[in-house]
Order: sequence, then structure tokens, then C-alpha cells
Amino acid sequence: MGRHWGSIARITGITTFRLSPYEQKPFVGLVKDGFPNLLRRFREQAIRVLPCFLAADIIMKWATRANFLMHRKDPNDYVNDV
Repeated sequence: MGRHWGSIARITGITTFRLSPYEQKPFVGLVKDGFPNLLRRFREQAIRVLPCFLAADIIMKWATRANFLMHRKDPNDYVNDV
């Protein structure tokens, strides 16, 4: 057919503009704009997430301690062993 990938169909009347990836500056404003924005987002989400993490930590500590107490050996069971 004489066609190659990328020119399979002709579209007329549509103009597209693209910026080459080599011309983009991905780290522009990272320190000036990015870091304060990161802090703001962290403060907004910490109010929602922090109580869940604290509750999970408290439950995990309780479960670990309860598991240790339930599975320890009773020294009175081994008094008469030789």
C-alpha cells in the first residue's frame, strides 16, 4: 500500500503543536513552588491519615503483647522435670 506507521490516515483542518521532550524543563520551580506545595498537601492529608496510622500502631502493639503473653511457657508445668 505504500503507507508506513504514522501516516495511515490524513486529517485536514486540525493543527497540533507539540513541545519536544528535549525542550521541556521538568524541574523548573521545584524548590520555589514544589517544596511549599508538598508541605501544604502533607498538612491537609495528615489530618485524615494520621489517626488511622496511630490506631493501627496501638492495636499492633497490643496484639503483639497479647500474643507474647498467651504463648509463653508456664514454669509450674516443668517443676517435676528431671
